[in-house]
Amino acid sequence: MAWFKKARKPIKAQTKASRVPEGLWIKCPSCGRAIFNKELVATLQVCPQCAHHFRITATDRLKTLFDGETWTEHDAGLRSLDPLKFTDTKTYRSRIDASVKATGLKDAIIVGTGTLEGLPVVIGAMEYGFIGGSMGVVVGEKITRAAELARDTSAPLIVVSCSGGARMMEGALSLMQMGKICAALGRLDRAGLPYISVLTDPTTGGVTASFAMLGDLNIAEPKALIGFAGPRVIEQTIKQKLPDGFQRSEFLLEKGFIDAIVDRRELKASLGRTLRMLMGRSPRRPDVAPVPAV
Repeated sequence: MAWFKKARKPIKAQTKASRVPEGLWIKCPSCGRAIFNKELVATLQVCPQCAHHFRITATDRLKTLFDGETWTEHDAGLRSLDPLKFTDTKTYRSRIDASVKATGLKDAIIVGTGTLEGLPVVIGAMEYGFIGGSMGVVVGEKITRAAELARDTSAPLIVVSCSGGARMMEGALSLMQMGKICAALGRLDRAGLPYISVLTDPTTGGVTASFAMLGDLNIAEPKALIGFAGPRVIEQTIKQKLPDGFQRSEFLLEKGFIDAIVDRRELKASLGRTLRMLMGRSPRRPDVAPVPAV
């Protein structure tokens, strides 16, 4: 019977290079649309069909907010130590080294000063790619210094959160940053200067339990995961099914935990309007020519 079987040649691995460059198209995880990479860059990493917000790096975040995509970075040289000599599946030191290599940053936040729609501002943006954007001693110190810098220069402070929470590898030292940052924000408040918190996907744990929810205005991106413990942990603890959309921006806005949901493409303009109102500045009118001096 073997005579009637068709002999098949073994399939060889494709050696011919693809004519389509890798990374030219990106598939939206929400609607499934294939998006041209240049189109996604033009829309600030927001799907033009369903408005799904892709995660972006801290550097790209600052580019979307600062005028001219330029800023002066502060405390860039601070780097986490390993006070507990922590080891789980890997050593903490190896995790830090891998994150530094992957992101090009020394830790999970960038703090910069510049202008936003002409207004001097201090902005901190968290980097999720650095150990899940976790808050350790360096992150706490840099946000505290950012608040002090804003107070000293009479500038508003904006912090963009994207974090899994406090960094367990630094134990109680990471938890201490919650109180330290809150104290600095209290001093900023007593100086009469605004602090705006921008919550992106995800913002959880000790970050949510401290500075992320203490803004004079708490703004979130659409459908961002925001909460303390994760939904699965909560369900296992209370033995109940959680409502649809639990811990998403829209659910939190409905329950009064945040003040607004703003599309990333409109965030800079929205922050500009808000800061001019809070700082008592005149509305920006780019369409009106300045009156010549007499």
